[in-house]
Amino acid sequence: MRAWPAPDLPDLRVVAPPVSLHDTASGGRLVLEPEGPARLYVCGITPYDATHMGHAATYVGFDLLHRAWRNAGHQVTYVQNVTDVDDPLLERATKVKVDWVELAERETELFRQDMTALRVLPPAHYTGAVESIPLVIDLIERMEAAGAVYRVDDDLYFSVTADPAFGAESGLDREAMLEIFPERGGDPDRPGKKDPLDCLVWRAEREGEPSWPSPFGPGRPGWHVECTAIAWEHLGGTLDVQGGGSDLVFPHHEMCAGHAHVATGTPFAKAYAHAGMVGYDGEKMSKSRGNLVFVSALRNSDVDPMAIRLTLLRHHYRSDWEWTDAELFDQVDTLDRWRRALALGAGAAAEPVVTGVLAALADDLDAPRAVQLVDAWVDATLGTHGLADTSDPDAAVRIHALLDAALGLSL
Repeated sequence: MRAWPAPDLPDLRVVAPPVSLHDTASGGRLVLEPEGPARLYVCGITPYDATHMGHAATYVGFDLLHRAWRNAGHQVTYVQNVTDVDDPLLERATKVKVDWVELAERETELFRQDMTALRVLPPAHYTGAVESIPLVIDLIERMEAAGAVYRVDDDLYFSVTADPAFGAESGLDREAMLEIFPERGGDPDRPGKKDPLDCLVWRAEREGEPSWPSPFGPGRPGWHVECTAIAWEHLGGTLDVQGGGSDLVFPHHEMCAGHAHVATGTPFAKAYAHAGMVGYDGEKMSKSRGNLVFVSALRNSDVDPMAIRLTLLRHHYRSDWEWTDAELFDQVDTLDRWRRALALGAGAAAEPVVTGVLAALADDLDAPRAVQLVDAWVDATLGTHGLADTSDPDAAVRIHALLDAALGLSL
């Protein structure tokens, strides 16, 4: 599966500080200085609907990490999956009377267009679940050899008790896990399971559903094992960061960690990072609630994609926040003002802004602080009467480059 085109990034001619990131598993801050290329895996979409602002906030957030690592002098190997066969996709395709493959391809292409418009750097490996079925089978066989897989009817389940570290990623107690598990795709009440928290790794063929041959019988992958197999194949060992929305902490990322630990004997990731949830009309933005703001709908309404991205950057990637149209249109006005300042050429000193923005982004991806520094530079450049401070003749060139390379804003 192909990703989207990579934008050309300017050279900042400076090296950013080492990146530190909040780690969900430890609850603390970790300094991320990868040995060799940084290994980043971010869970991708299930393509049964268009990209909404919750998705956009997550992928822009981890795009900041990608850029911060690059600006600190690291190469980055970024991997993202597409869950292009799963229950929600099949259910949606049946409901709208569209072939599930056609629906997946259409929505994946729309996602590519949205990511291109938002200037999100593409993954080096953009991989669908369907094309990864051989990888999934191999991983299940490795877990089976470790005694961590068992059969319920014709389905295969992962035994969470096989992983002595189970629970370390999320930090949740069993009571909390049992409450969340059925809300996020789990089936704790299925008869025949050894533990209510055990998760499906291979779903046997059902009438009317797609399936593929395997040593376990025809079927299709479970959700968690898909991501584990793709990440391990393309990153080749313990990840530096496993990322996604905060709704993936449990069970998805916990199960991924368990699968990898049992199959390989090594930790799945050094750090787990999670983006906050975006709300609209007082509730979390989600397809089930129908309270979605789509990136493509705004683009088709002639909204500048950079205004969408700047709206996202105004909020820390880990925060939960509420989308409003008023804030979006405030950012349209902000960009007009920034462009006026940049058009002057000369301006207030750029060096403190470059240093400050790179430091802010290295500090747990603090984009709001970085944006405030640019706001202050614009104020100083335009001056109280709209007159430029011409102390730095190259200011506009350097700020242009900084906005693009560090914040992903091409003005």
